[in-house]
Amino acid sequence: MTAGRLLIEEGHEVVLHARDTSRDPGIAEVVVGDFSSMAEVRSVAAQADALGPFDAVIHNVAVGYQERRRTVTEDGFALVFAVNVLAPYLLTASMARPSRLVYLSSGMHRGGDPSLVDLQWERRRWSGSQAYSDSKFWDVVLAFALARRWPATPSNAVDPGWVATRMGGAGAPDDLTQGSVTQVRLALGQLGGTGGYLYHLTRVNSHPAASDPALQDAFLARCAELTGTPIE
Repeated sequence: MTAGRLLIEEGHEVVLHARDTSRDPGIAEVVVGDFSSMAEVRSVAAQADALGPFDAVIHNVAVGYQERRRTVTEDGFALVFAVNVLAPYLLTASMARPSRLVYLSSGMHRGGDPSLVDLQWERRRWSGSQAYSDSKFWDVVLAFALARRWPATPSNAVDPGWVATRMGGAGAPDDLTQGSVTQVRLALGQLGGTGGYLYHLTRVNSHPAASDPALQDAFLARCAELTGTPIE
């Protein structure tokens, strides 16, 4: 069960993001845009603001670790970094601040490279799994940075587990339901605290570098430079 479906079943109004205007029963609205395009991310932010304000935003758009080559977007960014990192950063920076923020990461983030030197994979030999791990590391950094900068707005990262989705594959062993439940409880404010990394309703250890304020600030500054949009 997805987080959106669970929220609907519990009686909450849900706005989803999609690449097209199709929607499931119970969906209040759909904001439409391709998150590989920075212009379309800004469009999604504008669409969301026209429907908001929101109690929570769950940032869960991603491409996976199966990318076999370094694909470049229309903006000149590596696709994995653009969709998994710059898109949630820019959406957060561009739309009105919700009451709570949830960012989807992965246990693979612990193998991420905490270096800002080659975010676009222009120098390194391409590795889809490493690019994905790096991107999920930066998602945790983003969640923790905002928890520190916006103390009144709970901001947390979630590891949904290795689950059987199109990204995870049919043989993934974890429980998809538990990942959704954690997202929903954070979105509803039923799990307290901010600046946490959670797996199945429980705070667990994240990559230690993600908690470094200097790295967080440098990362936000780099994203602001790349997108032209700082987080205030």
